[in-house]
Amino acid sequence: MSWKLDETVQTSAGAVAAGRTGTGPPLVLAHGWPWSSFSWHRIIPHLSKHFRVHWYDMPGYGRSSKEAGQRTSLDVQGKIFAEMLAHWRLERPMVVAHDMGGATTLRAHLLHGCDFERYVLMNVVAMRPWGSEFFDHVGRHVQAFLGLPPHIHRAVVEAYIEGAIVNDIDPADLESLVEPWVSEEGRVSFYRQFAQADERYTAEIEGLLADIRCPVKIMWGENDPWIPLERGKALHSLISQASFETLTGVGHLPQLEDPDLVIGRLDQFFHHT
Repeated sequence: MSWKLDETVQTSAGAVAAGRTGTGPPLVLAHGWPWSSFSWHRIIPHLSKHFRVHWYDMPGYGRSSKEAGQRTSLDVQGKIFAEMLAHWRLERPMVVAHDMGGATTLRAHLLHGCDFERYVLMNVVAMRPWGSEFFDHVGRHVQAFLGLPPHIHRAVVEAYIEGAIVNDIDPADLESLVEPWVSEEGRVSFYRQFAQADERYTAEIEGLLADIRCPVKIMWGENDPWIPLERGKALHSLISQASFETLTGVGHLPQLEDPDLVIGRLDQFFHHT
């Protein structure tokens, strides 16, 4: 498997598990919630034929540190993305962002001065409102959810993740998405993300979206149950230089639901002159 986490980077938000592979111009993959860099594992082998591909698990996610009292909200994640680019000495990488990786990388670009060569936003959290009714409910009742028995917590995580997907994915992929959240530290971190969610972190960048300093492609799964296609089109209306493409027949997790479709669209964008 090309995806691996064989590097540990000390950041201002704790230890971050990271990896990279391939040769060519730099490309960085930014995952979202409740995913990890594993969500990219089916497209990394192809991308690594053309790019030096970089990825990491955000603090509080995957195999990165999950510590008591840790702040892992979007303001922190934007700063950590900037720190990771500095660690890797990347000045103008290609960037592909998914879900809350959108707000993370937008904050890095618009607030922290990170420059990108080309930029893909796929089914991203980038503007208000965001979060499902369940997301809001958990955020208001975190202590109650923290008290769930382990087997019920696992069922909640599985159901939550499956609620994003409209096509069957490999059962092993599903298990690898669930697994980071079922340890004791993972369970606490899972609910901490709900508690620290705050729309002000996208409100701060909404008025700056027209100032993005590179070519942008917005791609959106047409059947996304979490962030409907109309939200993607609304985002497109705020980024004048962006192109927009609907990804037919997929939901919120296109890179695992139909990796070949995603690879084809990325190739068209990155290799277009």
